[in-house]
Amino acid sequence: MIDTHAHLYGKKFEEDIQETIERAKSTGLTKILLPNIDETSIDEMLEVVDANQGFCYPMIGIHPCSVTKDWEKQVQLVSDWLDKDERFIAVGEIGTDLYWDKSLFEEQKAALIAQVELAVKHDLPIVLHCRDSIDETIEIIEEQKKLNPNLTGVFHCFTGNTEQYKRIIDLDFLVGIGGVATFKNGGMDKIIPDMDIKKIVLETDSPYLAPVPYRGKRNEPSYTDLIAERVADLMGVSLKEIKIYTTENALKLFNLDQ
Repeated sequence: MIDTHAHLYGKKFEEDIQETIERAKSTGLTKILLPNIDETSIDEMLEVVDANQGFCYPMIGIHPCSVTKDWEKQVQLVSDWLDKDERFIAVGEIGTDLYWDKSLFEEQKAALIAQVELAVKHDLPIVLHCRDSIDETIEIIEEQKKLNPNLTGVFHCFTGNTEQYKRIIDLDFLVGIGGVATFKNGGMDKIIPDMDIKKIVLETDSPYLAPVPYRGKRNEPSYTDLIAERVADLMGVSLKEIKIYTTENALKLFNLDQ
């Protein structure tokens, strides 16, 4: 399996990062993909990558909740990193967020479009955050797809409805399924059964959104298997099929070697 979205850097894991990674490996994970947040997280993220080469892979981007009025300078930083470092497998985590603060939504949209353009320039997929803003984000990506037909990526932490899912896969994007799939009232039990197994990837979003029975506690990549089990049950397929297809989907999207 591959955990396609985990924030393994920072204070939540600073005391047991290597133990966490060893637990992940013991459950069958072969790769963990690390999305960036902003300028402050890059060095910590790359330290984890350097210590776990071939297992942890970095992305570069500005999380929408980190976008400021000085967004152009922030995007220039992303551009500079992409020009000088070939390790980045995607532009992410980028997108929009109307959950915490709506006052910088126009800046978020501008930063998203600018980073989409960087992804196209460097032939990289994008990893999208869209908390309480999935329709708005889909609309932006639909317009960008018209301009850049090769644009692809994943809507991370998908918790939308069937119509939104269909619009996303019509864009040739994938959806990331995480711990919410295991929540009793998460609503994913009504959506996942009708999903295409070739259009999903697994993620934990560690340290957030831990699956049942660890809900409310620190999440970690080793819990990917709990998400896989729940998705297999909801789709009515074997756990082996979920592991095979989601791994293949991730390898292809992020252009990774097996």
